[in-house]
Amino acid sequence: VQLQASGGGLVQAGGSLRLSCAASGRTLSMYTMGWFRQAPGKEREFVAAINRSGGNTYYADSVKGRFTIYNDNSKNTVYLQMNSLKPEDTAVYYCAAKGGSGSLYFTSNYDYWGQGTLVTVSS
Repeated sequence: VQLQASGGGLVQAGGSLRLSCAASGRTLSMYTMGWFRQAPGKEREFVAAINRSGGNTYYADSVKGRFTIYNDNSKNTVYLQMNSLKPEDTAVYYCAAKGGSGSLYFTSNYDYWGQGTLVTVSS
């Protein structure tokens, strides 16, 4: 599966952005889908995930209550709605697909990655 992330940009603190991850090649319902982010000089970290059925979502504590992950199977796309953005949310955001077992919180368990989209939150 090929993943194409988009929707990043520059936003002021308190603002909102919606990231999109469009898939081609296979249907996203075959995968657990995750969003990760990597800030300059830091390791890539888990942000959010949604299981194959879309019935369960998971969030890092740092974004819980502000970010929402959801999918649209008709568009074969997963989204990350980000509200109340903070400067510390500034990072390159990556979407990823996990086809096998293993924790959804770890990058090593994901099989496919998008190219990343930059989110910059100004104070």
